[in-house]
Amino acid sequence: MTYVALTAAVALTAASCSKQSIGRIAKSGDRELIYKTALKYYEEEKWKRASDLFEACQGYFIGHEREDSIAFFCARSKYKHRDYGEAQELFDEFRRKFGRSVFIEDAESMYAMCQYYMSPGPKRDQTQTAQAIVSLTEFVERYPDSKRVEAFNNLIEELTLRLHEKTYLNAYTYFKIEKYKSAVVAFRNALKRYSDTEHREDIMYYIVVSQYKLAHNSIESKQADRYLSLLDSYYSFIEEYPESKHVKEIERYAKEAKNYIDKNNIDKQQ
Repeated sequence: MTYVALTAAVALTAASCSKQSIGRIAKSGDRELIYKTALKYYEEEKWKRASDLFEACQGYFIGHEREDSIAFFCARSKYKHRDYGEAQELFDEFRRKFGRSVFIEDAESMYAMCQYYMSPGPKRDQTQTAQAIVSLTEFVERYPDSKRVEAFNNLIEELTLRLHEKTYLNAYTYFKIEKYKSAVVAFRNALKRYSDTEHREDIMYYIVVSQYKLAHNSIESKQADRYLSLLDSYYSFIEEYPESKHVKEIERYAKEAKNYIDKNNIDKQQ
């Protein structure tokens, strides 16, 4: 057997023995042994072993003065092991059950951080992101003097930008597949929800372009109203971004709209 293979075999054997040992301790019924061993692994930052043993001894300490600390250590071990889904549930239970514990601020901060770590990228559903923003905001409001406030405010800003990005991408998808009516509605909703988005100029530009495509390709009975809507969006864009790189392009669209309206003697105030 090679040295590498021998080393691997020894490591696997040690791990197996360790798991068996933890299993025996967990089933021993000796609450002090289970607790002290869990605490030992916790201090050694062996999070999985610690959480397994803290879970095993929780039932023995119901109503005991250690009950909240064991629950906290168990949840924190899950958190440090990056088992954020289970840690979140445990911290949520902890904050509802032990509201006066000395660990409550730490528990609520890690509960919020679990939500943050589980938040997906902007291309996926952002329900979790919205929940994370709520949890982080609640923490900041509840503990305004916490040393975590600045970092949490930065995380709130980061996640809010992610929501902006998701809303923008949803609207842009309609534009890309040439569903221009839906694109206009989606882009306008994006502006209503996040007026200060970094995509504001692009959104307003795509509204103009979508309205032009919609009007240009419409049946005659709908063209007048759609060209008038296009002009409204065009003027809003020009007023806000007179130096934009898109100005020349959308001026062509506006010119076509004006020509159509003048040619058909359409009242611009209708």
